[in-house]
Amino acid sequence: MIVLEVLFCVAIAVISIPVATFFVQILMSLLPISNKSRSEKSTSLTTILIPAHNESTGITQTLRSIKAQLTANVKVLVVADNCNDDTATVARSHDVEVIERFHETKRGKGFALDFGIQHLAKNPPDIVLILDADCVLGTNAISILVSEAVQYKRPIQGLYLMHAKADSPLKIKIAAFAWAVKNWARPLGFHRLGLPCQLMGSGMAFPWQVISQVNLASGHIVEDMKLGVDLAKLKLAPRFCPAALVTSEFPSSAEGIKTQRTRWEHGHIGMIVKEGLPLIMQSIQKVNLNMLAIALDMCVPPLALLVLIISTLSTVGVLMVILTQQLMPWSWIFLDFLLAAMAVILAWSKFGRNIVKFSELLMVPFYILAKIPLYIKFVFKRQSEWVRSKRDN
Repeated sequence: MIVLEVLFCVAIAVISIPVATFFVQILMSLLPISNKSRSEKSTSLTTILIPAHNESTGITQTLRSIKAQLTANVKVLVVADNCNDDTATVARSHDVEVIERFHETKRGKGFALDFGIQHLAKNPPDIVLILDADCVLGTNAISILVSEAVQYKRPIQGLYLMHAKADSPLKIKIAAFAWAVKNWARPLGFHRLGLPCQLMGSGMAFPWQVISQVNLASGHIVEDMKLGVDLAKLKLAPRFCPAALVTSEFPSSAEGIKTQRTRWEHGHIGMIVKEGLPLIMQSIQKVNLNMLAIALDMCVPPLALLVLIISTLSTVGVLMVILTQQLMPWSWIFLDFLLAAMAVILAWSKFGRNIVKFSELLMVPFYILAKIPLYIKFVFKRQSEWVRSKRDN
């Protein structure tokens, strides 16, 4: 019994760190603090790098949104990566530079980005802006991201949101809310504390001297998170820029949703397991506050998993109170539960009202239960290779 009590206390202590991080991020995101970003015409040579794997049906919309903001010093480079459709042909029809890459085993976005950077190294631009082939740029997004990258001389991450279609099922709407919490509310909270954010995969601007010194060809299934960690180690942690909006849509096919969710969540959990504690310890030893912020943010599990863990530990806490007839030290887990619940409700009040109704939010427990097989699969059959999400039925 004593061993179980000790293990439970350790579990409470461990989960309290991401819960506290999550609560502080959400609380700070609610403050009425202005974060103005400059949108100035820049003379910096800029290349928008677009990795594209079988994106012939969606890349036209992306290129049109880019063309509406193009200036003489901004060029577009599409990397048609291991495509077996006409992505390259469609992209070339929009008068942009296209290079093609084929490799039997080295597959994934990271390898495509590395191929593009190696191509640009022959005549490097000042700024590289990375955009996924299924994204649409918000007003002045290019000029805002470039201005910030030039000003701060470090990676800049725009506000990258994924929307659920109007007729999407409830689980997609809840996923869209969770995405807004992860990519908007939480980084905004840290931004208002002067702290960095994770890279989100699209809407990212890099000074050439930064992007050219990191290894992109990792093949990691969450290459953006891995790159953010690598940059933090180099004291070049990304800066959040909420004024530069980039949007996309969740896949409409059930297969695409499942593939996307598995890749993101298995990759994130894998990063926590592999990089979490070592990165926290390194940041403390090196007195690197930005690295510590990246480490703490990374250690916040996906929202559904965080709620599942807290709920499970709270249930165990109730049992421990009954068995030991003592409220302490088990009461700490109930505080964690309260903080997590308050954070979710506060995040919904500002960032989720237009995504999901509060009555629908009450269905989250069923959404979480449906994801338990995904987390079990992480233990017994973890996804370790990059697989493109099927976007349409």
